[in-house]
Amino acid sequence: MVVIASPDDRWSWIEIDLSALRRNTTAFKRRLERGVQMMCVVKADAYGHGAVRCANAMHAAGADQFAVATVREGVELRRAGIELPILILSQPPVESVQTLVEHDLMPCVFEADFALALGEAAAAAGTVAKYHLIVDSGMTRIGVLPADALELRRAIDFHRGLECAGTLTHFATADVPDDRDFALQLNRFHSTCQAIRDAGLDCGLVHCDNTPGTLLHPECHFDMCRVGIGLYGLDAAETTRSALALEPVMSVRSRVTRVVYPEVGAGVGYGMTYRVPKRNIQVATVPIGYADGLSRTLSNNMDVLVGGRRQPQVGNICMDQFMFAVDVNANRTCCPVPEVHVGDVVTLIGADDNEQISADEMARLRGTINYEVVCNFGQRLEKIYV
Repeated sequence: MVVIASPDDRWSWIEIDLSALRRNTTAFKRRLERGVQMMCVVKADAYGHGAVRCANAMHAAGADQFAVATVREGVELRRAGIELPILILSQPPVESVQTLVEHDLMPCVFEADFALALGEAAAAAGTVAKYHLIVDSGMTRIGVLPADALELRRAIDFHRGLECAGTLTHFATADVPDDRDFALQLNRFHSTCQAIRDAGLDCGLVHCDNTPGTLLHPECHFDMCRVGIGLYGLDAAETTRSALALEPVMSVRSRVTRVVYPEVGAGVGYGMTYRVPKRNIQVATVPIGYADGLSRTLSNNMDVLVGGRRQPQVGNICMDQFMFAVDVNANRTCCPVPEVHVGDVVTLIGADDNEQISADEMARLRGTINYEVVCNFGQRLEKIYV
């Protein structure tokens, strides 16, 4: 492990490997036929990786457009100088239309009142607002129902301040092989787009494949693919694990701030849920806690890496700190376990020598998905780009 200089104000940080991010982006781009665009999803601060820096790296590696979840996320990219098209993956409140027009952000649309308000704001500014029609093909989250999509287009297309730049849906089960619900969603979406075309209207860029869809359903690439979690080197599902070799982009590290040898029976942390079982047990403190994204549900149930070795976390994880234990007597005859010292690097996610802890491992222990793990770590920890 190459030790990166830690922040001066706190011995905890995230490392973001921009080279790995660019390689992942290029790998996905190569999966697409010539002429198929790639929309890179950088919502939630690029899944905790840092939206602006990641967007610039993705642009250099072939991104054609970007997608975010909120208007504020889109404005952040624009203010940072990002000029590629930016899609808001929702229909935001009608009060946001002025901001959308001012920053040239494309919202998803599924209601006429919102679309017409957007058109009025654009016309007043002497411009045309682009939008993407979002179709609820079966996920039952957002979107216009297939039966109502053509009527909606007819109700808003007269407005000189509006332009349909795309038509999309989102699959709920793109990662499930031979899934009936996926087939039903695809059929509904295809029929909706065809009905719009048959009426003489332009669908714009047609897109529906997310990360698993891009890898498992090339027949649905259409005009553009929306790639998210895979760009960050994380698998969307078990079914995509072998489809494309990806490199994890995020590592989470810290440094030991205190080391003690407690007496046998001494309790550790709130509630004293761990007690020192024998002599020669070191307990080390690390300045990361649940406010940084290290879920308290992992208490007494996870490992960290120190010097290339796994060591067990002990005691309840605190808001800003946690503890781990080192049995310095373990395997003394064949492979002595060394002491740890203040300043030693601790890896929560990432590689250290020949050992590695992945976001997937932590997600399994938490009973969640890798998406949530990396998003949570990105909220407070300082990011160091390498």
